[in-house]
Amino acid sequence: MGSTSEGGGVARKRGCGWTKEDFLPEESFQSWGTYVKALGNTTARLKDRLLTRSLDEVELHAVRDRSKNEMKKTLNWWDLLWFGIGAVMGSGIFVLTGEAANEYAGPAVVLSYFISGVSAILSVLCYTEFAVELPVAGGSFAYLRVELGDFVAYVAAGNILFEYVVAGAGVARSWTSYFATLCNHDPNDFRFYASSLAEGYNHLDPIAVAVSIVVCVLASLSMKGSSRFNSIASIVHMVIIAFMLVAGLTKADSANFKDFAPFGLRGILKASSMLFFAYVGFDGTTTLGEEIKKPARDIPIGLIGSMSLVMIVYCLLAATLVLMQPYAQIDVDAPYSVAFSAVGMDWAKYIVAFGALKGMTTVLLANIIGQARYFTHIGRTHMAPPFLATINKKTGTPVNATVFMTIANSVIAFFTSLDVLANLLSISTLFIFSLVALALLVRRYYVSGETSDSDEISSLVSWC
Repeated sequence: MGSTSEGGGVARKRGCGWTKEDFLPEESFQSWGTYVKALGNTTARLKDRLLTRSLDEVELHAVRDRSKNEMKKTLNWWDLLWFGIGAVMGSGIFVLTGEAANEYAGPAVVLSYFISGVSAILSVLCYTEFAVELPVAGGSFAYLRVELGDFVAYVAAGNILFEYVVAGAGVARSWTSYFATLCNHDPNDFRFYASSLAEGYNHLDPIAVAVSIVVCVLASLSMKGSSRFNSIASIVHMVIIAFMLVAGLTKADSANFKDFAPFGLRGILKASSMLFFAYVGFDGTTTLGEEIKKPARDIPIGLIGSMSLVMIVYCLLAATLVLMQPYAQIDVDAPYSVAFSAVGMDWAKYIVAFGALKGMTTVLLANIIGQARYFTHIGRTHMAPPFLATINKKTGTPVNATVFMTIANSVIAFFTSLDVLANLLSISTLFIFSLVALALLVRRYYVSGETSDSDEISSLVSWC
């Protein structure tokens, strides 16, 4: 039944306030006739999408207005600094260092971390320039839409969301594994075995789902509250890392540095390409543009500062590891825990596991916050259902998008093993970074109304 307003206005339905336009807003979906007509114009519409580019003003105002409510501007450079650290510094350093040192670089893994860190900072500079000029929730999706067009942005959006969901599910499963280590249990002791399901999908993980839900609630209630939690957790993480550095260096043996680069330059570079993934995650910080008080000042400090600190910490941790143990004896799977055990500090493995657990908690929080804001802006452009673009008036957060993406994360994390998730992760992250760098070149050299489409295409080909 409907109800009529006092002024005799339009009747409103009680209950769910969503309409068809919240899911299928485009004119082509209004009836079967318009849909068939739109199908007939597919070629022309694809061409139009391929060449159509958005404008800064459109992304900053018209597109943002479709969310009806504004996100709350509560963040400053301090929040961004710790958000960047929390988003990047997860379990990667505790896992990748062992393989890189043992199989590829030896003690020169320190140089590998430095090289990959410099490469990551170059990508950060590209993102920073865009984020200052386009402080919107869409991050790289919005940047690509403005410079390379709707079609490229749409393809990139699919890659971004896929990586976020798979990575989020992987972090949630890893959380269970490290929690089990703290409890002196095998990870599968906390999972349910379902014999009727295929291998790789038959160890059901309720803890991963529970952690995802808790983080979702935190991310939905308040961005400022999420930022405070992230800052505290990241500071605790840094304290644990400081302990690892001090404790590890007391057991250092400089003789382990003598054969510094046993695999040569090729091994160093090969390790650096693998270790680059330890720096991934900073792009999520750029999706907070609408919630930053002073974007022009805070974004460069937060992004560049956090990545610089992460690189320094990574290099110090890598140096500590290879000083504690000869590189050939470093364990590939749990390098720091085994190294501390080898020098008579077996109890330290629990501190390492606790540090990794803290790191993965902040990474998961940053993951859910970032993917929700990506999806919010995608919904604003009608490349996804517009109901996902809604900003909650009370909390100032994209609750619909946050819940939707958490459900996707949780379903995958509940069923899918880490091995399967690791195989799903691809180089699409590097693909997005490359597109953003290319988009920055277009922004620098393309002049709207003066540079022809043919000149732009030829320039893109030459840059590639």
